[in-house]
Amino acid sequence: MDKLINDFSFGLFFWQALILVILLILLAKFAWKPIMNSITEREEGIKNALLAAENAKKDMQNLKADNEKLLAEARAERDTMIKEAREIKEKMIADAKEEAQAQGEKMIAQAKATIEGEKNAAMAEIKSQVSTLSLEIAEKILKGELANNDAQAKLVEKMLDDAKLS
Repeated sequence: MDKLINDFSFGLFFWQALILVILLILLAKFAWKPIMNSITEREEGIKNALLAAENAKKDMQNLKADNEKLLAEARAERDTMIKEAREIKEKMIADAKEEAQAQGEKMIAQAKATIEGEKNAAMAEIKSQVSTLSLEIAEKILKGELANNDAQAKLVEKMLDDAKLS
């Protein structure tokens, strides 16, 4: 260090100081403003990026709230639609049951009417057959009894006596 102090030259110091001042002036005139501008621009860019990030965060929160609101509305609408569908299904089933019961009762009434009609027709046919059979039997009996004249006379007297008593 003593060597530095002993070798000190005022002229060299002056020129070095002058070169430093000129260098500082040149830097201030030509380089300082562009460097400061780029630093300022970078600072502005960072601020803008932070603001954009904050705005994006707020937008995301708003979108999330809107999505939750829409989701709640969709769930409520879905529940309403399911409830309406169940009510419609139950009404359709009840209507189908009522219609089936009415159809069944109508078919039963028709079957009863058909059975009654067939029963009456069968009874009429049986009565017709019984009367025909009775007439045939009576005819055969009368033919057998009225084959001779004495039997005919006795039968006429008996019928007259029955008619007088009545």
